[in-house]
Amino acid sequence: MFLRILPGLLVALCTLSPALAELKPLDARLADYPYPHPVKMRAFQDQGQSLEMAYMDVMPEKPNGRTVLLLHGKNFSGAYWETTAKVLLEKGYRVVMPDQLGFGKSSKPTGFQYTFQDLATQTKGVLDDLKLEKVTVVGHSMGGMVAVRFALMFPERVEKLALVNPLGLEDWKRMTPYQPVDQAYAAEIKKGPDQIRDYMKIAYFDGKWQPEYEPLIELQAGWALGPDRETMARVSALTSEMIFTQPVVYEFPDLKVPALLIIGDRDRTAIGKAQASPEMAAKMGQYQTLGQKAADTIPGAKLVVIHGAGH
Repeated sequence: MFLRILPGLLVALCTLSPALAELKPLDARLADYPYPHPVKMRAFQDQGQSLEMAYMDVMPEKPNGRTVLLLHGKNFSGAYWETTAKVLLEKGYRVVMPDQLGFGKSSKPTGFQYTFQDLATQTKGVLDDLKLEKVTVVGHSMGGMVAVRFALMFPERVEKLALVNPLGLEDWKRMTPYQPVDQAYAAEIKKGPDQIRDYMKIAYFDGKWQPEYEPLIELQAGWALGPDRETMARVSALTSEMIFTQPVVYEFPDLKVPALLIIGDRDRTAIGKAQASPEMAAKMGQYQTLGQKAADTIPGAKLVVIHGAGH
């Protein structure tokens, strides 16, 4: 399947609207933020709390009998998969796009222990509700870490695995000092649209920003300007801590499903780089080499490098 859909999928992943994002305040649950398809809610109990997980489940006009599960990155939501979903739907795939807990339109608990095991378990709950036994899993950025954890925990549910510039290709806690959640929150609460753009420019595109990238900051900037900015800063600090302390790189050899790794060689994303020494910071997030290292340790993995592309 990968080779048949790869050209269209790569175009979809690399294409953004040419129009600049019109930044507006957003609440924590994105009540006024439109999604490309109807959003459903899965209610569940977790860690003593009543929570909701949002997701889109879209059927193609001419089903081919297969389903693709698209898992978003940390600074995004299921909505940014719109173009990718369109390509897949045209080829007959059913597409499921969840918002992980703490993201998008899903609940934003602040008194919660975020783990990739928990996110994978709740993602499985969505598939269980939809009676989907086997899916192809595509994870981007943080979603790649969710995808790997899902494939490790529930390999019988994974037909194939595609990781698009996934985080977790190196263990940052061995490279830079730990930042406590309260310190991370204090840094997050100070960020406005300009700081968010500057971070994405440096981390996602190796310091080279283009006007067509502007829609990428829409969610994070909207939350920074919105009424729930303190909640979102706390959730961001908690989920960054999850990424930093729970690397998946050591378990790549344990994957038992066919895997495709797609890497943009301009990506420089690395959580904790700001706390690292200059010498170590220069070594972090070098995806042009991390991609090959990951492919070498994932059994049977195929690597596709997109030259000149960022995160």
